[in-house]
Amino acid sequence: MGLFDDVLSSDQNLIKNEEFLDYEFLPKLIPYRENEQKYLATSIKPLFNNRSGRNLLIYGAPGIGKSAAVRSVLRDLEEETDDVFSIYINCWEHNTSFKIFIRICDILGYRFTQNKKSSDLQKEVLKLLDTKPVVFVFDEIDKAEDWDFLYFLLEKIFHKSIFLITNYKSWLLTLDERIRSRLMPELVEFKQYNLNETKGILKERCDQGFVQDVWMNDAFETVVKKTGEIKDIRAGLFLLKESGLIAEEKSKKKIVKEDVDLAIKKLNEFSIKSEEELSEEEKFVLNLIKDKSGSKIGDLFREYESLGGKISYKTFQRKILKLEEGKYVKLTKQKGSGGNTTIVEKVNLG
Repeated sequence: MGLFDDVLSSDQNLIKNEEFLDYEFLPKLIPYRENEQKYLATSIKPLFNNRSGRNLLIYGAPGIGKSAAVRSVLRDLEEETDDVFSIYINCWEHNTSFKIFIRICDILGYRFTQNKKSSDLQKEVLKLLDTKPVVFVFDEIDKAEDWDFLYFLLEKIFHKSIFLITNYKSWLLTLDERIRSRLMPELVEFKQYNLNETKGILKERCDQGFVQDVWMNDAFETVVKKTGEIKDIRAGLFLLKESGLIAEEKSKKKIVKEDVDLAIKKLNEFSIKSEEELSEEEKFVLNLIKDKSGSKIGDLFREYESLGGKISYKTFQRKILKLEEGKYVKLTKQKGSGGNTTIVEKVNLG
């Protein structure tokens, strides 16, 4: 055996297609979400006959395929017909009614939005959507700061389906009653992937993204185990890609457990460094959670107020949800004699 038998030559790579290691990549069918996708498609189907479809609240933990499944259905819809509009908006990026109306105009090709008021934009939206039925998707709906746009769409757009995506089923309870009674959404839950499903998804991406047989079995199993612990496919895809890059940097022909261990370290370091990107208020709340990990959210808020915190309880809840989405904290719903409550814990990825 030569000294360089296990070393990549300059024209060799372990990763053959990075696209398949990207969380934004959309397979034709999202693995283990086929039933959910079929139900979403069925909910839209009445639009083909100029009737309204179903309104849905799509909920479940982060990183389990909610957005991907919906976007895949919209892609198929666009390939199937030009007779139905599809409008996808992320409410993290467009979090007010005014911004949402601007975005709808942009999607529909209307560019003359400068210096227009919200009422002017509403009139333009009505004109633009007058010719065809439409499916609206509002991802991360819990990030929206007002719901006037929902009331408008429910009242003024006749042939439509509205899909709302959130991590929290309980968000529906915060919605204004006049909107909730008009929306009447059906609930569609996306459950956590089990360990076998997690392994299946990562194996498929491995086969598509890497040169054949470059992964050592114990290295791949370490990625699967860590992803199962974190319960977020995005973390698994990060580990796959990062492990491959680490091995390539060392000119290895195989990806070994040592490479995965280094990738896990980078994942943990990224989580720590990203705390610097939080606002001062979010850091304040996170530090409180570190000191009081395992507390009820109501007890945390009272502690927050006693330390001089000024934001409202609803805003405090939103800060907690953002920290949960960023994987800084873990939320667990518990039932008690006084009703449901939420337990907040600090996440340790190490």
